[in-house]
Amino acid sequence: MAADNDGNRILGTAPPPANARLAYGPDPQQFGDLRRTKTDGAPLLMFIHGGYWRAPYDLTHAGHLCSALEAGGVATWNVEYRRVGNSGGGWPGTFEDIAAARQYLVASRRRFASEFRVDTSKIGVAGHSAGGALALWLASRDPSLSAATSLAGVIDLRRAWELHLSRDAVVDLLGGTPAHVAEHYAEADPMRLNVGTRQLLIHGSEDAIVPPEFSLRYAEVKRNETIDLELIKGAGHFDLVDPQSPYWARVQALLLGMLR
Repeated sequence: MAADNDGNRILGTAPPPANARLAYGPDPQQFGDLRRTKTDGAPLLMFIHGGYWRAPYDLTHAGHLCSALEAGGVATWNVEYRRVGNSGGGWPGTFEDIAAARQYLVASRRRFASEFRVDTSKIGVAGHSAGGALALWLASRDPSLSAATSLAGVIDLRRAWELHLSRDAVVDLLGGTPAHVAEHYAEADPMRLNVGTRQLLIHGSEDAIVPPEFSLRYAEVKRNETIDLELIKGAGHFDLVDPQSPYWARVQALLLGMLR
């Protein structure tokens, strides 16, 4: 039976506040919300929200997941980035922002360790939906990350175009179809990149927004990479990022396990 979670709980309510908002660039969209744990030495998860890379969907809803992970013992940095509809969003700006956010963490290791008391030797990246693609893209560029997790990720961009997901969102992101901007797909698509970091793919069996085939096929095609796949029976798209979902305990355990 399909899960009955349309995301209203997390999309329509404000999450608990973050401890700090840190800018990684001069643009108003270039910042991240940091949530630190009550204990020192926690690992840090850089989280990338979804929304099919479009401006109306910002990082706010991901604050619920980040707050729950904070309570579970993992510090989080919920990253905002320029999206389609924002000045400079799309190709290549969206990807440049994700890379810049990661570089900010590298350059600010001492601050994160001393001021926020996180263990900067354990930094992972995770993303939901469209953010899952960005998380694995980042991991393909930076094997020093401890782990990379895709939650219901759009991790095959060519397939997203074939299925015309969300009114051809990937065409808007990359500036055209595979026939017109093949080089953009080659540079951006996790399915076509080598990811050296340990990967975890989590998908709900009843996801009607990003079909489970995205994670299943990715794991099948990329057998030469270190990939764990978890298909959660009965879960829908937003169940994976909603701490009130009946599936959240399993999702949280998997996320925490990747950083410990």
